[in-house]
Amino acid sequence: MIRELPPERVSTAHVDPAVLAEMARRNRETASAADPLARIAGKLGFYCAVDLRERRVTSAAAMATLFRGYETLLLRRDLRQAGLVSSTASGICGGVHATASSLCLEMALGMAPPPLSIVVRNLLLSCQFLSDNPMHLFVLAGPDYAATTVRRTNPEIWARAEHARTRHGELHGHASVGEIMADLERPTGHLFLEAMTMVRLAREAYAVLGGKYPHSESFIPGGVALALEADQLDAFERKLQPFIDYAKRCIAIWDDVLQFLSEAEPRYQHVGESSATMVDFGQWDHEEHYDGRYQTCDAWGEHRWSTPGAIVDGKLVTTRLSELNRGLEEFVDRSYYDSGHDARQAPPIPGDPLGHPISAFHPWNRKVTPNPGKTGTEPYSWASATTWRRRVFEVGAYARIYVSALGRRIPASRFVESTGHSLVLQVPAGELPALRAEWKVPARWNAFERIRARAYSVAFSLMVTLENLHRARDLLRRGERRLATPFDIPSSGQLVGAGFCGAGRGFLAHWAVIEDGALANYQIIVPSRINAGPRIPWGEPGACEQAMMNTPIVESQFSADDDDGYQGIDLVRAVQSFDPCTASNAHLLVNGRGPWRQRVVTTDGS
Repeated sequence: MIRELPPERVSTAHVDPAVLAEMARRNRETASAADPLARIAGKLGFYCAVDLRERRVTSAAAMATLFRGYETLLLRRDLRQAGLVSSTASGICGGVHATASSLCLEMALGMAPPPLSIVVRNLLLSCQFLSDNPMHLFVLAGPDYAATTVRRTNPEIWARAEHARTRHGELHGHASVGEIMADLERPTGHLFLEAMTMVRLAREAYAVLGGKYPHSESFIPGGVALALEADQLDAFERKLQPFIDYAKRCIAIWDDVLQFLSEAEPRYQHVGESSATMVDFGQWDHEEHYDGRYQTCDAWGEHRWSTPGAIVDGKLVTTRLSELNRGLEEFVDRSYYDSGHDARQAPPIPGDPLGHPISAFHPWNRKVTPNPGKTGTEPYSWASATTWRRRVFEVGAYARIYVSALGRRIPASRFVESTGHSLVLQVPAGELPALRAEWKVPARWNAFERIRARAYSVAFSLMVTLENLHRARDLLRRGERRLATPFDIPSSGQLVGAGFCGAGRGFLAHWAVIEDGALANYQIIVPSRINAGPRIPWGEPGACEQAMMNTPIVESQFSADDDDGYQGIDLVRAVQSFDPCTASNAHLLVNGRGPWRQRVVTTDGS
């Protein structure tokens, strides 16, 4: 059952009136501007009031600036169109949405794809992660740690970086941390340019098997719509071969940079700091266990190659998909929506297919109406507030590796092992020797640890890819050729389904309610909506908001009385560590007085 928050968990955190007023003004401007491309990609604004004398953030709020409404496009449509339409929810991650939609409808219709198609899906999903994570590490976040940035904001740290010897130079080839920072420059740095090449290779590998990308038409309910031969797998593996050494370098580079910065300035351990509370549905189904049904989702979920689970304050509390699902709620008190929920009435879907009760605020019951003129609850965002067991949580590629490390449920593999406190990755030899890489659960959760875990996630995705390549070849040798299961759509009755999936940026899920053969409700929750969500009804700030509030001001080239030199780099790094997938800006109100300062956060590759 869903319970009210205990008194000690109820927060009185409010948004500074000056921050709310500025957000309302900018929202009116955005609403009046016809920008269809923005409705496809979305936009985020992070608003902070900063006290430079005390070197702290006094108020923070995250605002999604537009109503996108892509779920409404699916109402009353034929089920076969769901994947094609829902994949347009992202301009760069269409394949993962198509996968989530396929899983959702497989659950509703109670059908299992053939084993070979499950393995092929895993290979294609890995390509999307191998594209997204290097993009973030070196194209989006990397320049925030580049030589020019560090020299401008913290020259005393740059002076040390120039002479700081690296610990892993034999892997990445840089003798000093300063050399790494020079190669992180945008757009000329070697690491920046190399990442663009790796993104291209991952997408080319996807195209070898799955064809068009990013808005793939290969993922369908019941399997995949493609043909597969052994020579395609060989070509696929050749495309990804450079990732074997690249994964080692990603780990080595970020271990060196982050270790140096943490030792040079201990206050960095508080940048983007928050409780390690996160949810992930896991990823990469096991072909011997997945059958698509909700009634067995706890069993097949725990056989995924990354483990589903919820972590609360650093402790793993469940790995059961059904528990993750029924604990989810979305609230719109601080959003420009009306929920349409009458608390006196029972929710339309009172329970899950196992008979467990679910909330009226669960996605199966969520039906909201846009209300840009909403008043009374201090709304400030077009994002909703997503909670699990009424806790704010965060999501990301790092949640996938964190839960898997604690869970000790990864199937037996020569490439990856969960120890209960770490994830061990056996990266084979390429031009560089084989590497045993071990990601360990950190003592403190902050911006640096999000980036470090994302660097290790490149190797994690690659190791799952190698495991599934072996399995795909074995299935072909055994004569498996079927890649899809045919299905019929019932013309009457009510069905529910959920696609428990993930994107390169973490948690992703679709929920459907089907009535008389058509979609009566379809809901999507994406990673950035969770991380950049507003305060929940009890006042607790959203995940990004909490991280910004905890971030100290470490940059040094300004004075409290003459603040023209203030750049806001620490807040930019805090926001960037969450890897938002939409165009973002940080808006800073310094020392309680205007004008507002805007800092671009390069979260969309523009």
